[in-house]
Amino acid sequence: METTKGGSDRKPPQAPSPRHHHFVFVHGLCHGAWCWYRVATALRCAGHSVTAPDMAGCGAHPARLHEVRTFEEYSQPLLDAVAALPPGDRAVLVGHSHGGLSVALAAERFPEKVAAAVFVTAALPAVGGSMFATTTEEFLRFVEQEQPDYFLDTKQVAQENPEIPGTPIIFGPNFMAQRLYQLSPPEDLTLALSLLRPANQFTDDALMRDEQLLTEDGYGSARRVFVVVEDDQGIPAEFQRRMVAQSPGVEVEKMAAGGGADHMAMLSRPEELAELLVRIADKRSE
Repeated sequence: METTKGGSDRKPPQAPSPRHHHFVFVHGLCHGAWCWYRVATALRCAGHSVTAPDMAGCGAHPARLHEVRTFEEYSQPLLDAVAALPPGDRAVLVGHSHGGLSVALAAERFPEKVAAAVFVTAALPAVGGSMFATTTEEFLRFVEQEQPDYFLDTKQVAQENPEIPGTPIIFGPNFMAQRLYQLSPPEDLTLALSLLRPANQFTDDALMRDEQLLTEDGYGSARRVFVVVEDDQGIPAEFQRRMVAQSPGVEVEKMAAGGGADHMAMLSRPEELAELLVRIADKRSE
């Protein structure tokens, strides 16, 4: 079998799955729906439905950085997609990196429409704690202790609207190559560097700091699955497991060390990730 770096996408399309699932994908910070193109193709070829919205101000979304005022506005394209599901339909929400926070918000708002919330090396907030405290704040403390040079050439971007909380950032080329895409096909790194947009983490947003936001009856009632990517240099596996430990009942799947998956697992190992997502969805259907 011919492969590119990371063994990415030279396998033939998957055979049709005996079950049909609807996957809704959420990208990470500074990225867009485009980063799911390999996984989306594999799943559609296998007969599944795929929705991959751009969060507000990201990817091809028309809003500009200074126009997205809150984390809820940022997540609105996902909330709209889930709300629009026909009565009785349930989707598998898949969040990557910072996208895990938007998935958690959607699961809290629409638990009856969520077949599973899957976190692919993603921010995994805990029920009963603020999303900022249980993910962003702890991660910043972790990298400060473990990797003081973690952010490399990532830069802060001036916020044109002083009324919007938080400081936007844009990932630097060295950060992308060393922390996020070190095992991905080089053409995908080139694509990413041409499509990145500055993004706000909304660290001071009221919703992000609300300790009452995520409840047992909402987000906590959804089936939650965390995919640990052992060779991730963006969110190290040690921190991934730390988040899981704070959320009892979360199922764990793994993309093993040495398997060629980096932080951008949807690009470095798209077929493997697609097959794993189908297995997760099928398990729910049994």
